[in-house]
Amino acid sequence: MRLTTKSRYGTRLILDIAVHGKEKPVPLSDVSSRQNISLKYLEQLTVKLKKAGILKSHRGPFGGHMLSKSPADITIGDIVRILEESTAITDCAEEEKQVCGVCNRAGECLSRWIWVEASRAMFDRLDKITISGLLAIENKEFKKK
Repeated sequence: MRLTTKSRYGTRLILDIAVHGKEKPVPLSDVSSRQNISLKYLEQLTVKLKKAGILKSHRGPFGGHMLSKSPADITIGDIVRILEESTAITDCAEEEKQVCGVCNRAGECLSRWIWVEASRAMFDRLDKITISGLLAIENKEFKKK
């Protein structure tokens, strides 16, 4: 799996809302301007993030988006799973069954377990990185300057 702009921009979106949406909803147009990400693309990401319970939206002239969970309860692993719709770094590691049937070595591939384990290791690490943890690092770096 190659992490796409969905994961990278989705993480930036969540971080922006975490910073600017503590008191009031954040309009996507503001996020778009600050993060230099297309408004249309952000709208696509928010649909998935709302459906997964990460974001909530408020309508009206002072509407926008807010986190529906605490930043401490949102991990980068959550964001990647939601937006990439997969936890495997290769097609053959997508399913748990022994024989994947993806490549020309299906059924006799001795290296498939590497990709399954690498996928698990990546998400084990991403699941330990929270939005609040990232904000704490940013605050620490900001205070150094």
